[in-house]
Amino acid sequence: MIGERLKKLRKEKKLTQEELGKKVNVTKVSISGYETGNRSPDSETLQKLADFFNVSIDYLLGRSDLKNIDLLDEDIRMLNVLHDSKNKHFFKEISLYEEEKLNRLLKVWNAIKDDLN
Repeated sequence: MIGERLKKLRKEKKLTQEELGKKVNVTKVSISGYETGNRSPDSETLQKLADFFNVSIDYLLGRSDLKNIDLLDEDIRMLNVLHDSKNKHFFKEISLYEEEKLNRLLKVWNAIKDDLN
């Protein structure tokens, strides 16, 4: 998984393997090996790659699909609410609503928030 993700990130930045290698202090051959799966980066290089691309190590390793590591506390709370099993039915139902119905629901939600503040 690291190979696919590393190659994709490198190409998004329009870098050659040699250029990326220079950025993280490894050879072009090492970058090529990481991308093909013939070689694995050590922990220090893995951290340098994650820092350079502003992604988590878990993303590089394929353990997470969340690319950006800069989640705000509010984002984390929202993700927890979305993943809470008691809320799944609610969010599944909302995802089926048409735009007009969603807009009405948003107006109601905003009115509730205003009332609570």
